[in-house]
Amino acid sequence: MKICIVGLGSIGQRHAWNINKVLSRHEMPFTIDALRVQGRKLDNRLEDLLSTVYHSYEELPGGYDVIFITNPTAFHYEAVSNLLQKTQHMFIEKPVFDGYRDIGSLKLRTDGIYYVACPLRHKKAVRHVKDLVGQGEHFYSVRAISSSYLPGWRKGADYRKSYSAKKELGGGVELDLIHEWDYLTYLFGLPEKMFKITGHLSGLATDTDDIAVYIAGYQDKTAELHLDYFGAETVRVLELFGDRRKYTVDLVHNTIHAVSLQDGEETWTDFGEDDCYLSEMEYFFRSVWQEEKSFNEIGRANTLVKFIMEGQC
Repeated sequence: MKICIVGLGSIGQRHAWNINKVLSRHEMPFTIDALRVQGRKLDNRLEDLLSTVYHSYEELPGGYDVIFITNPTAFHYEAVSNLLQKTQHMFIEKPVFDGYRDIGSLKLRTDGIYYVACPLRHKKAVRHVKDLVGQGEHFYSVRAISSSYLPGWRKGADYRKSYSAKKELGGGVELDLIHEWDYLTYLFGLPEKMFKITGHLSGLATDTDDIAVYIAGYQDKTAELHLDYFGAETVRVLELFGDRRKYTVDLVHNTIHAVSLQDGEETWTDFGEDDCYLSEMEYFFRSVWQEEKSFNEIGRANTLVKFIMEGQC
């Protein structure tokens, strides 16, 4: 397979290693090129993994099986539109774009897979909740939170220079933490209505929103979501209030705590080590090899951005 990665920041490098793991496991010969601006020197092992490094769209030769779009969100649309003719398939890092776009003008290939990253869907705990919903367990209220401290995200890096801190690069909690709305809509679909409050309220040196709070309504349930950049500890929890049980899903520690409404019986499920990024890469390549559209194609991801930013589908 001939692969190219556009952008080699922390997530691009993670994908490079996971590409290597998955394709080596399947004994699939491959080369990985990169398209990147001059940045920090790469780890020697990563440099050895790369075949050729290019520095402009024009230099890139084309003929790729897959191109990974992992540069800052604000440049995703430009990258996709410039590289469509140079690859059959694309893996686009989340969020797909920094705002709703007319993807009809892109002229996507009918035989191409245009997958948008959604790693939390690949967590065992989220898959377990998906099974519960599929088996008919009803929840009439859900509540989710993603709270963490932005300066602690990337060790050794100045958070003020990250895309998360810069609005012009597509940063801010609404898009940066799109994982939560992604898995919520994966589990329950898009709400019928939504109200939100966003702002920059902390002392963090960013020009982006550092908090977003949502209340959404479905026909048969409500949803609440809290996102922030300033939590003293990393918290990523989903609470589900149902007819039979209340579930607390901890996506940091990969556990589910269930309490029965009838007798108060408690059960714990510990999913242990769970590399959702590696599972996602396996899923993506399986979709490519089997020529099956993924469950998060570019159109769905684009609709989710519109819902989050504009409150409408």
